[in-house]
Amino acid sequence: MAMEPRNWTKEAENFLKVVDFRYPDWIPCSVGILPATWRKYREALEEIVLRHPRLFPNFKKGSIDFDAVYDPGYRRGRFTDSWGCVWENIEEGMEGIVVGHPLEDWSALENYKVPDPLVQWDRGPAPDWEELRKRFERIKAEGNLAWGGLPHGAMYMRIYYLRGFENFMIDIATEDPRLQKLIDMVLEHNMRLINKWLEIGADIISFGDDLGAQKSLPISPRHFRKYFTPCFKKMFGRVREAGAYVYLHSDGHILEIMDDLIEAGMNIINPQIRANTLEGLVKTCKGRVCINLDLDRQLFPFATPDEIREHIWTAVKALYMPEGGLMLEAECEPDVPLENIEAICQTLEEVMDYKG
Repeated sequence: MAMEPRNWTKEAENFLKVVDFRYPDWIPCSVGILPATWRKYREALEEIVLRHPRLFPNFKKGSIDFDAVYDPGYRRGRFTDSWGCVWENIEEGMEGIVVGHPLEDWSALENYKVPDPLVQWDRGPAPDWEELRKRFERIKAEGNLAWGGLPHGAMYMRIYYLRGFENFMIDIATEDPRLQKLIDMVLEHNMRLINKWLEIGADIISFGDDLGAQKSLPISPRHFRKYFTPCFKKMFGRVREAGAYVYLHSDGHILEIMDDLIEAGMNIINPQIRANTLEGLVKTCKGRVCINLDLDRQLFPFATPDEIREHIWTAVKALYMPEGGLMLEAECEPDVPLENIEAICQTLEEVMDYKG
């Protein structure tokens, strides 16, 4: 699908060429740095970022508050989100986990109220939608893409945040009829948010749901197709019918449901290489859907710089097509040595211009 022509920036035009398999000029690459990583390395990390303007084109020296953590889910301690889920965190600058589940007992479902996504987001008040609309208009006038999105874990993960993971597994195994009622409530909430993003002019809507575990799906493909494939079809289908793009991030092993997600309307998948294997991603995704490859975060802390270079180049050579369909992403957590962050940045800037 090609988006309506605009006076695109080079970056936006190239991005769309990658997604639409229209022979892009370069491979888009990005590096994500967690707040905890900034807190640990500070000016030394800033110097690395400044050395790599292709990856960090708008970065300015002094623009980062090394100690700032804006998302309450990344702050040490406990907080309760708008759904009533209690989060606990022992490491400032990294995301915590849900330890309190408001629907742990099904008896609470009858009187449970889902938050209004137009007023209250998961971890704070919703934005001023009119201001966002004006911002999108400015972004588009500048030739860039306007991104909207659902919070991470908005569908599949939200169910076990509410129920607790063990309860959720039992609900799936026993096919408890109350599970479908809860799924429908969460889906309705998400559809309201999706429709609002589309109403104000989003070009791309991002979804993040960790659907897999380290080596397999937590639930069977049959149960995924019964309970969750219809949700993703409805959400993605609404985005696609509006002429916008669907971006999905998912940690974990998801090879068995990749076809479901592609058929549901996903344009871009951000999968983990270790959990799915390079061979698995070549087989299920190459040439069928745009891959924003999540490079091996579990390798980064322990590898040598040369091993990191080899890892990135091996992935690029296996997944590259001149038609497009490949982006690369590297997340750097605080256990990644500075020399490895430098190697990641250097190598990504090298592979951006790879032509096969």
